[in-house]
Amino acid sequence: MSDSIKRTGTANLPLHGGKAPAWLFSRMTRLAGEITQAIVADFGPGEMLERLSDPHWFQALGCVLGFDWHSSGVTTTVCGAVKEGIRGMEADLGLFIAGGKGAASRKTPAQIESYGHLIKEDAARLVYASRMAAKVDNNAVQDGYQLYHHVFCFTADGSWAVIQQGMNEQNLYARRYHWLSRKVTDFVCEPHAAVCAESSASTLNLVAEESTPARGTIADIARQKNPDVIISRLKRLQSLELPRRHEILASDIHPDRLYKIFMQTYERQPEDFEVLLGMEGVGAKTLRALSLIAEVIYGVPTSLRDPARFTFAHGGKDGIPYPVDRKTYDKSIEILHSALERSKVGDNEKSAALKRLARWM
Repeated sequence: MSDSIKRTGTANLPLHGGKAPAWLFSRMTRLAGEITQAIVADFGPGEMLERLSDPHWFQALGCVLGFDWHSSGVTTTVCGAVKEGIRGMEADLGLFIAGGKGAASRKTPAQIESYGHLIKEDAARLVYASRMAAKVDNNAVQDGYQLYHHVFCFTADGSWAVIQQGMNEQNLYARRYHWLSRKVTDFVCEPHAAVCAESSASTLNLVAEESTPARGTIADIARQKNPDVIISRLKRLQSLELPRRHEILASDIHPDRLYKIFMQTYERQPEDFEVLLGMEGVGAKTLRALSLIAEVIYGVPTSLRDPARFTFAHGGKDGIPYPVDRKTYDKSIEILHSALERSKVGDNEKSAALKRLARWM
């Protein structure tokens, strides 16, 4: 795949129950819409993608909108507010948003295609980018977080950003992944550039630079080894006393259940790791089994480095740092909306409003 991509960060957030009350979400939607229009009017839709792909700016936006700075819900709520806030204005803005939480995430391809007549890029390429971003973070980077939220933002010229989030049921945290389509041309080798927060979970990172030899070996095994050979080797490995650091690779692998998938990879003959990763049915357990064979039998190590390396105007939903001030919130929407309206006839107050917004964030 030649599309340029760059994951720009991850953020770990504690899982919080509940949802934004209607009185707050309606305000979040209106303010998110005004902020998005202001940014697009001054800097273009590509700038909005850049900002959404920055986990720190995204977190600050959630705070400006009045959501909890440390809650996992900031991801789903902010994305939902921005998507709803620009509803009906997508063509005028040149900015489109697909996907969402749970079942809504599975509608992403159809929603992307529904905007196909309004964009210059082939919608199929955008669908591919959406799918591969999810495949990488759910299967190629095995950090203990299962994706449940996926939002794909794109512009009329085909630039795109992804905000997706995974849940870890053991430590009760969520991790957010940000992607941005620019400059990097490889989905499966260091597609990330920056992150925030460390994870305590063991990680199998098949998109790390140091996993390059392993990716080649894994694809070779899937392409050239008869499924019977792969299964017999997995069963043999299960009887060995493996080094402690292999725990994440060997756990929950049931060779006989993987036979059908290995037969499909053998028949498909995937030419490289990216094609293998993109195949239907090839998930985390398949890749974990193949990486175990690659390392233990062929001596080709895989990376166990977590891609994660390492907060915030209107109060917060849960009263942190203080309860949402509804009067001030409504005034903020009114001021920004009025400034934008006046800017359409030459008033420069919009720029001043954006500068004030920048100081908040």
